[in-house]
Amino acid sequence: MSDCSLCFRTATEIAEQIQKRQLSSLEVVEAHLKQIDTWNPVVNAIVTQTADLAIEQARAADEKQAQGAPLGILHGLPIAHKDLAVTRGIRTTFGSPIYRDHIPQQDALFIERLRQAGAITMGKTNTPEFGAGSQTFNRVFGPTCNPYHTDRTCGGSSGGAAVALACGMVPLADGSDMGGSLRNPANFCNVVGFRTCAGRIPNWPTDEAWFPFSVSGPMARTVEDVALMLSVMAGSDRRDPLSMVYPEFAFHHNLQRDFKGVRIAWSDDLGGLPVDTAVTETLRSRRTVWSDLGCEVVERDPDLKDADRIFKIWRAWRFAMKYGPLLENHRSEIKDTVIWNIEQGQKLTGDDIAWAQLRRTELFQRLYEFMSEFEFLIAPVSQVPPFDIETPYVTEINSQAMETYIDWMQSCYLITVTGLPTLSVPCGFTADGLPVGVQIVGRYGNEHGVLQLAWAFQQATQTWKIAPQLP
Repeated sequence: MSDCSLCFRTATEIAEQIQKRQLSSLEVVEAHLKQIDTWNPVVNAIVTQTADLAIEQARAADEKQAQGAPLGILHGLPIAHKDLAVTRGIRTTFGSPIYRDHIPQQDALFIERLRQAGAITMGKTNTPEFGAGSQTFNRVFGPTCNPYHTDRTCGGSSGGAAVALACGMVPLADGSDMGGSLRNPANFCNVVGFRTCAGRIPNWPTDEAWFPFSVSGPMARTVEDVALMLSVMAGSDRRDPLSMVYPEFAFHHNLQRDFKGVRIAWSDDLGGLPVDTAVTETLRSRRTVWSDLGCEVVERDPDLKDADRIFKIWRAWRFAMKYGPLLENHRSEIKDTVIWNIEQGQKLTGDDIAWAQLRRTELFQRLYEFMSEFEFLIAPVSQVPPFDIETPYVTEINSQAMETYIDWMQSCYLITVTGLPTLSVPCGFTADGLPVGVQIVGRYGNEHGVLQLAWAFQQATQTWKIAPQLP
């Protein structure tokens, strides 16, 4: 087995081979470090590398296994962490010059869980400044390239994570999602990104424990690997009040399901959003797959009235709350779009927040009724294919001007507001060879059902196997 072929095996396969002693943890880590040395100078996905730590952890993992100690389900698997997640003793910059040399003294809770399950840290993945904007670039590390076309963006804000996966640098990576940051880069890089319901994966440490839009989540090349990783990350913790309704669950079990007669709603544009024809054509080319799986496909748009304004109010309020104090002393070190978002939040009134809260409750009830009729909603992930890496954000789609730097991502953030679990799974490629994913939205709390449908689609299409070509 060549090092490169090992790196493109699934996490599930590698984990099984390690458990059976067909591979050592050190062998797996060294192969992935070699892949990082080959690919990372080209795409700039992993911005803080921890090669020495990874080797040390791999040797310790092999010694533990030799002693016959119990092994976690991620034992020996390489993983990379998004540079927004705090990591004990490892530089975490949040993509900001303000935190260029910041080294946290603790791990995020989900990272602690991943390590306890045996995952081995390979480094931190690139992200836009404070995760703002679905285009991965910052003044600390520069841009991250799309591995399928290096002159295009990889999306964001978990862009480095998606690229590291697509290039075989790691089999697992974590990300986060407020307006699409797990789904958009997965969609642009032919991998899987899963935004669960708020609280499914507890957030700690945090200064915004009651904020319902930002979630951490798993990314991988396949649905079964995402399910495996989610089984470790999920489960309640008393430090996160939103997590208390969720017990532990083995999401990686029983992914196979019969979908005969299951009703799904198909929406080309979520009720009138501008969508690039290349995206629509790619999704439509796979439409028969859903019927072949046994699903009853009905063209129907959910009523997402007020979702755009709700999201922008909550987002601006969060930016003002979280980054407002930084603006007073570090304005010159903050990018213009973040400054704009902070100042929008500072202009909000109590009436604005009250309106958003009331309308969001109404929206949730409308979607509850909609999803009572349909078990799943199928829609575009992003409204455009990967665009030029020199373009900070999309300003126009189908001759329709975008009002703000995030409007081109409405297809993601409108779903965020619903609170429903949603996943991006590889769907196909445009005529130019650019990846396009499809968004699967499920009923509230039914992450397992979303994974089952995504797995069935993945097995039918096998699109995930189309890897980028080494330069």
